Amino acid sequence: MVKTLNNPTSITILMLDTTDRTVPNFNGREAIILAGGLGTRLRDAVPDLPKCMAPVAGRPFLFYVVNYLRSQGVQRFIFSLGYKHEVITAYLKEHFASLSYDYVVETTPLGTGGAIALALTKATQPNVLVTNGDTLFKVNADTLYQQHTQTNAACTLALKPMQDFNRYGVVELNNNNQIVAFKEKQQYDKGLINGGCYLLNVAQFTGQSWPEKFSFETEFLEKQFNGGSLYGNIQDGYFIDIGIPEDFNKAQTDLAKPVVNLSEMDNSWTIFLDRDGVFNHDKVGSYVFTPDEFRLYDGALEAIKTISQKFGLVLVATNQRGVGKGLMTVEDLHDVHAKMKEEIEAGGGRIDQFYYAIEISNFDPMRKPNPGMAFAAKKDFPQIDMTKAIMVGNNPSDMQMGRNAGLYTVYLTTTNPPYVLPHAEVDWQFETLAQFAAALK
Repeated sequence: MVKTLNNPTSITILMLDTTDRTVPNFNGREAIILAGGLGTRLRDAVPDLPKCMAPVAGRPFLFYVVNYLRSQGVQRFIFSLGYKHEVITAYLKEHFASLSYDYVVETTPLGTGGAIALALTKATQPNVLVTNGDTLFKVNADTLYQQHTQTNAACTLALKPMQDFNRYGVVELNNNNQIVAFKEKQQYDKGLINGGCYLLNVAQFTGQSWPEKFSFETEFLEKQFNGGSLYGNIQDGYFIDIGIPEDFNKAQTDLAKPVVNLSEMDNSWTIFLDRDGVFNHDKVGSYVFTPDEFRLYDGALEAIKTISQKFGLVLVATNQRGVGKGLMTVEDLHDVHAKMKEEIEAGGGRIDQFYYAIEISNFDPMRKPNPGMAFAAKKDFPQIDMTKAIMVGNNPSDMQMGRNAGLYTVYLTTTNPPYVLPHAEVDWQFETLAQFAAALK
């Protein structure tokens, strides 16, 4: 399907991929990622690629932007595309096949304002997060949303405190966090910069008349702050804009995962374990319906005991679509887990929490390879450091879930062929859980 709006020579919404990527019962957070940049200043380092697709630590930069937003509760994405849009859509289709997303494409540049207005034609929520595909700003979305809704702001800007800079202008706030001034770029000793991350009230923005092509920053932000409806929310999380070679090179180090040894892990680490094919025998093509069908692998009890002594948190993350299909109930699943927990504890091990995804849809954010179970665990156990966490599984979806959540990964070849190492998805590979546990000692 191709749908055109306004002047058909300049705006086209492309929906050539008709896959239904609907999140079941969606009423969550939604984000627009502006990913149409040419990347002219990076052309020497990254020829012939959209800026957001610049390779950083072995992945397109867009990978980090998408997955950080997922960690903040964003479940649906709208990509605003332009230059070499086919590179991005191909990447999304291959590497984010279970992500719920839509996209729009500019055939001629519309400016940031025009790009946002076009993307908003695909929005489903009253407030939408907007960010740049070439900037990673690790905002706390909960505090951003809380302030935004309490103030009924037309737009809330995430502002980053910086020192000794001349690359950005500064934003000034009053005591109520309303924006009172935008200052031009010059040398500043310190100040708050616009981090390029906005929470936008869709009705307040689209209720105004906008030209086809315009700058969001100049025509909306800088001309409308006097009305008192624009607010700033100070966020001091990690920030990098890869728009210049210096910061592009810095990102290579910042976003790379450090090399670690299994023997160095301690109780400050968290382990996520898949279930069937890891602890217990997998029923190929079916499900473990009852406690009587649950059979631990030989050596699994001793392995779990070792793992429990090593890691601060031991968590299970398992896809259980049989519930969603109506083949078993949640109560049946709980009975299986109660049997599993009883046997493991009798063997000297422990499971601190079970996480399971029961929806049929691949686009459910909890279902692996989506990282929702890891992020749910982070909410339940705030002490979890995703940079000191590991996912152990026997399926490619386990490895992808681990990477999407920022975890280290261990692949067990109990039910599937081994990977050819080195591999982008896998840090370590073993035949069984018992072999992995032995390597921890």
